[in-house]
Order: sequence, then C-alpha cells, then structure tokens
Amino acid sequence: MKKIEGLIIPLIAVLLAFLVGGIIMAELGTNPFTAYAALFMGAFGSSSMLAQTLALTCPLMFTSLAAAFAYKCGVFNLGGEGQFIMGAVAAVTLLELTGIKGTAGIICALLVSVIAGGVWALIPGILKIRRGLNEMIVSIMLNYIATLIMSLVYTNIFRDGSIPQTAEIDGSLKLPFLSAGFRVHYGIIIALIVGLLLYYIMFHTSYGFKVRAVGNNLTATKINGFRVNFIMLSAFVLSGAIAGLGGSTELLGKQFRLQSGFGSGFGFDGVAIALIAELNPIGALVISFLFAVLRKGSIALQVSIGVPTAIAEMIQALIIIFAVGGTAIVKRKSLSGKREKRILRKEKEAAV
Repeated sequence: MKKIEGLIIPLIAVLLAFLVGGIIMAELGTNPFTAYAALFMGAFGSSSMLAQTLALTCPLMFTSLAAAFAYKCGVFNLGGEGQFIMGAVAAVTLLELTGIKGTAGIICALLVSVIAGGVWALIPGILKIRRGLNEMIVSIMLNYIATLIMSLVYTNIFRDGSIPQTAEIDGSLKLPFLSAGFRVHYGIIIALIVGLLLYYIMFHTSYGFKVRAVGNNLTATKINGFRVNFIMLSAFVLSGAIAGLGGSTELLGKQFRLQSGFGSGFGFDGVAIALIAELNPIGALVISFLFAVLRKGSIALQVSIGVPTAIAEMIQALIIIFAVGGTAIVKRKSLSGKREKRILRKEKEAAV
C-alpha cells in the first residue's frame, strides 16, 4: 500500500501542477494546449533537444540521489550544492597539478571527486554527532564556503588569462558521447547506475534496512543496539560522495571548466526532487528528468509563443507544494488511524 501511495502522490502532484499552470496560462490569454505542446517539443522535439534535456537531467540526478539517501536516514543534508562544487574543485585541482590525461585522468578525477564530496559532507556529520549542531545550518554554511573556495580557484590559483575561469580541460579528459548523432555524455549512464545501486542498497541490503530504521525511529534503533552514530555518519559521507561525483561528471561532461555559477541551484533542486519522489531513488531519477524537461522546454515556450519562463518555474513550485502537501495529508490520516486503534484497544482492555 505504501509503495502505491509513493507512486500516486507524485503523479497527482504533477497533474495538478500542470492543470493549475494551464488555467493560469488560459487566464493570461494563451492556449494551454499550444503552450504545453511548445514546451514538450522544446524539451524533446528532436534528438538534439532531447540530448540537451538529458544533459540538464544529469546533475539533478546526482544531487537528488544524494538528498534522498541522507533524508532516508533522517539526516538533513542541505549541502548537496557545496559537495557538488567541491567534487568539481577537487577534480580540477588534481588535473592541473598532475597533468594526467586520457582515460586514467577521467577515472582519477571521478574518484577524487567522490572523496572530496564525502569529506565535505563528513564535516556536518561529525559536528552533528559529536557536538549536537544542526546539520541543516552547518551544511548550508558549507555551501557558501565551497562557492568561495571555487571562486578562489578560478579567479586566482588556476585562472586562465584575463577572464575569471579555469582553462578548458584537455579533450582526452572529456566524457565521450553515447553516439556521434546523440550528443549525451556518459555521465547520464553513471547517474542511472548510481540510482539503481542506491535503490538496491536502500531496499535490498541489511545496511539499507538499518539506514531506513534509523530514519524511521531513532530511539527504537538505539534501544535495539544499532550503531546509530556510524550509520548516520556513513549516510552523510555516501550522500556527499554522490553529490561530489555529480560535480566532476558535470565538469568532464558539459562545463569543461570552473567559472562563476558552476553548480548553482542544483543542490536545492535536488532536495525538492528527492522530496517529490518520496525519497525513492528510482522516483528521483524520473522527477529529475521532468524538472529538466520544464527547464529546457520553458526556453522554447518563451521563444515560440512568448510565455515567460517563470511559468515553468511556477509549475515546478506547484509540484513541490502538492507533493509535500499530499504526503503530509496521508501521514496525518495514518497517524489518526493508529491513534484511534490505540484508543479502541484501551477501551476494550478497560471493559474487560
């Protein structure tokens, strides 16, 4: 029953968001059917447009998977963006200092980004467990620090010429495309593999069971002897490692250099996607694609029929509102039902 609810709530949220968006566009004098046709054509009306949409999907997949795993353990990692950035910074630093190229360079860059993202997420994890600090506040602050570190890298340490940016990575370090006619880099395959592995870990391993148990009832897991601190800390690290991997993938597959705005917005979009997907890795992959469709399609929407891109952003916001609201309503009903059962049980015991 819970699995069905986990699918139905996001689906209803998406449909309601598009319905409300259509009503608003109709009020503005735009035919909503024409507008949505333009939006979807802009997102995947040709192989080139679909490739661009998938390129936008890739970083969202990584940050949403990172958020979903951490939240499933009951730790609120809002530092996905900082971990994403630090993964890219670590990759650039390694490549600049060592000069390594080719396949070996790609593998080393991906590995060092995993380590960097994991270490950056370890900081709020340790401060939460050892000092009792709020991980949300710490991880948000670390996002700003990561952005400042990246700025130092591309404006001073590895600046390329007069423009504040790093040099473009060597051609041998760029992730190859799936095919010559379909220019989507292999980062999308890496993201899909990570998503499937995460789903398996979360729902088909003893470690995943412990992660979900800690997230569901911290007190009960402590009483039952679970290594709660270790599980929570490992969830932080794995979450950060996934986000860091996303940063290097974006660097090697699309951006090719660090510059102002790299990684901006991906972290908090990832949190929203994870919540809409009910913290399910497979759902996160699907919703990431939907968000990318809205982003890419909104450009065509504005160019072709003059509808502002803010409409697509509004639809994204509505999806979040309806999904979170629907989840809250379902949980409230579930809690009310349990409370009523307890009251009835107590009344029966009293009558006996």
